[in-house]
Order: sequence, then structure tokens, then C-alpha cells
Amino acid sequence: MKRREFACALAATGLALGGVPAAQAQASFAEGKDYVKLATPAPTSAQGKIEVVEFFWYGCPHCNAFEPLLDAWSKKVPDYVAFRRVPVGFTALHETHARLFYALEALQQVEAMHRKVFAAMHQQRKRLDKEADIVAFMTENGVDGAKFTEAFKSFGVATKVRQAKALTDAYKIDGVPSMGIQGRYFTSGALAGSNERALATTEYLIGLARKSG
Repeated sequence: MKRREFACALAATGLALGGVPAAQAQASFAEGKDYVKLATPAPTSAQGKIEVVEFFWYGCPHCNAFEPLLDAWSKKVPDYVAFRRVPVGFTALHETHARLFYALEALQQVEAMHRKVFAAMHQQRKRLDKEADIVAFMTENGVDGAKFTEAFKSFGVATKVRQAKALTDAYKIDGVPSMGIQGRYFTSGALAGSNERALATTEYLIGLARKSG
């Protein structure tokens, strides 16, 4: 699983939403098998809440398959959990797509466009590798092209891309999608064995983080 080879670690399998099945909930989760505990904690930004981060890349087919499952799961997390997505920046192409995400965030268009970007790349086979193609796609989908371009090139977006890379490095992420929990742990389908178990492991780690304070 090499980050420089665009590794996508999480297997695209199903997730039973609305709660983890009883057998799964009672299963044990082992450090080094289902998840990794960081030797040096990564920074967190959620004050007074347990922070959960999904590391992703728009170009990753497994991230695309995982997204609807994760989206449904994220809408059901407790109030004491703060969930956010962080795009990785392994290469120049990853950074371009990270800028795309943060430009949408700056324009408050993530909810409207996030899934459409995945669909464009993976269902419609659009190449959104260059700024001009990205801006054209945004315009076609009702986003103001001039405002998007301004955000895409802005200092604020560039800063967020750098911060995302730093957090990816702090968590030692080398494949996507992966889940980071409270700066202390990370898990993925490659570690846990499936999407379902990765999210069950995430819930277990949220509990651990909450108990330890």
C-alpha cells in the first residue's frame, strides 16, 4: 500500500447502516490488526468533541464506492462527534483535487457538489485533472465559474491544502480511504477487513477516545 502509487486501501463492500449488527458490535477490535494507535498524536481541531476524519481522494474508485455509505453513517453520529473530510495531497494531481474540495468548501458548495464530482470522474469518466476542465464542470453544474476560480487560486485554499497534507502525514496515512480518530488512531478497510468493520472499528475507537478524555 504505497501512497505514491495512488493506493486505495479500503475494499468496496457493503455497510449495514442504522447501527452495527449485534454480532459485529460484540466483536473484539485489536490494535495492530483492526487499527493503529499513533505513537505521536496528530493535531485535532474540534473543541470539546471527538474528531473523526475521513482521508480521501476524488480520483480513488474505492473512495467513490465508500462515499454514500460514509455519508449516511456520518449523519447519524452522536452530538459529541465532529466528522470532517480531508483530501490527501500525495502528488500534484492529489493537490489539484484537494484545491477543488476546499474551493467548494469556501463557496459552501460541498453538500451540493461533492457527490457530483465523484460521479463525474467515476461514472461519467470526465477528466477533471486541469483547472480549466474543473471550472467548466462547475459552471455546467450551476457554480459561478469566476467565484470558483478565485477560491481555487486563493491563499485560504492553498493554506488548507497544506494543512491537509500536514494532517495526512501526522496520521501516517499512505492509502485512502482511511479514518482518523481524535488524533490517536486510524483504521481502514485494509486493516479491519471490510467497510462495515472499518466503521465498526471507528465507532469502537470513538468510545475509547471518549473514555480516555
